[in-house]
Amino acid sequence: MTKRMPARAGLSTHATGREKLKGHLAMLLFAVLIAGSFSFGGLAARYMEAEPLTLWRYIMTIVVMAALAFGAFRVPAVWPKEIWRFLLLGGLIAIYMLTMFTALEYTSPIATGAVFTLMPLLSAGFALPVLGQRTRPGVLAGLVIAAAGAVWVIFRGNIADILAFDVGTGEMIFFAGVVCHALYVPLIRRFDRGEPAVAFGFWVTAGATIWLIAPGIRGLVATDFSALPLTVYAAVTYLAVVTTAGTFLLLQYASMRLPASKVLGYGYLTPSFIILLEGILGHGWASLPVLAGALITACGLALMALLPD
Repeated sequence: MTKRMPARAGLSTHATGREKLKGHLAMLLFAVLIAGSFSFGGLAARYMEAEPLTLWRYIMTIVVMAALAFGAFRVPAVWPKEIWRFLLLGGLIAIYMLTMFTALEYTSPIATGAVFTLMPLLSAGFALPVLGQRTRPGVLAGLVIAAAGAVWVIFRGNIADILAFDVGTGEMIFFAGVVCHALYVPLIRRFDRGEPAVAFGFWVTAGATIWLIAPGIRGLVATDFSALPLTVYAAVTYLAVVTTAGTFLLLQYASMRLPASKVLGYGYLTPSFIILLEGILGHGWASLPVLAGALITACGLALMALLPD
């Protein structure tokens, strides 16, 4: 996991063969774990406000990432060069996480997951100015098809709402965070200086936590943790350990082997996995029109993945 491509080469070339396949498999697992974050995040958001909840999550994540980086992987605990890189990346991720939890107070996990699937198209747009990375027409077509399916899910398959552009408050809030995450992905490669992935992840987590202290510390201190149900503890543990730490490593791994557009293209599977998980959790199954939109996003992903970079 800590093996990295040279930073200079990583800006202009992509991995081939087995390494590329590993990148695709990493992002497939990424989509599964991200889907869980929306469902479990929705459970936690019922009992806590977004700011203290996000800060609590990241405090736990710092501990996990420190254990991975400086314990399991035995990375030297040295102050990183150009610390501003991690403050900028951490700020983008902090905005993304805050908007996700805030959005879940207004809308459903399926709707926020659908907004998340717009990220690859945005990331492909940012890849050009950040990396000089152009998206092939075929790949772009796959992104557009999948984005159309995502829009269908966002509007819950209601043509009248699409024509009226009736977007909910939660969806608009989360879209701002999705834009930040879309910029974050190509910046990972841009800011790579050859650090081990786990060390890079720890410092990004630390940067995000710094930004989250001001809005979240007062609410976190005032929280009556004894009154919270076990589901909140389980959800925060999943978000801190599995989603934040796990998906960061997967995203870091894949972003060094695949183009930015294909990396987050796997996010198109998120609504399908969320629909499945929400049904399993007993929260109800999506309607057939919404399922059709999720199927369209999956087809767009298949087209994009099969085409050359």
